[in-house]
Amino acid sequence: MITAAVAPGRSERKRRAILAAAEELFLRHGYLGTSMDELAELSNVSKQTVYAHFGSKEALFVELVTSMTGAAGDGLHDLDVEPAADGDVAGYLERYAADQLGIVMTPRLLKLRRLVIAEVGRFPALARALYENGPQRAIGSLAAAMSGLRDRGLLDLDDAVEAATTFNWLVMAAPVNEAMLLGDDAIPSPEALRRHAAHATGVFLAAYGGMRPARPATRAGRLHPDARLGAPS
Repeated sequence: MITAAVAPGRSERKRRAILAAAEELFLRHGYLGTSMDELAELSNVSKQTVYAHFGSKEALFVELVTSMTGAAGDGLHDLDVEPAADGDVAGYLERYAADQLGIVMTPRLLKLRRLVIAEVGRFPALARALYENGPQRAIGSLAAAMSGLRDRGLLDLDDAVEAATTFNWLVMAAPVNEAMLLGDDAIPSPEALRRHAAHATGVFLAAYGGMRPARPATRAGRLHPDARLGAPS
């Protein structure tokens, strides 16, 4: 039975408005450069209402970062029940990499990463939340998928977490670091990100590609010329 979505109540609408205003102001002005008066004005609520919902500026900042990082992770980690069900591991990993880049490589999330790094001394727990909801969650989900691919003979690996970590940073390291340091103008185009996803996948599969059957060999252990050339016996 399909039920109609329930519209948020007045209190929830105000809470969402405050979070939306917090995102705009914190990402634009930073933590210290944002005041509760500005937040209340942009939210179209009283300052007392902001405090009633979040208690303090610090608590609002923590809630914002946690919700943004969690939502970004939710957008990526609905992994297939059986990854690469058709056996196309390259296609599966390439799509995963492209989706991951498409979610992370946005001005909004890159600004959040810069903000969290800038405030890590004041809010060390936020850096951990960003890491746990970002790279750690991605690597954990991907490791589970890669374990299944290994069990089906589609990947050749001993340590799924190590392989997932390798793939994650093959995909993310260069574009994220360039954009973090050089600004939003350094964010590659969607086509460039797709090419990078394909390249990273190729490099990964060169090391972890599926198990291959043993090749015929002579007694000395060298490949027989007929086997190498595919000549009939």
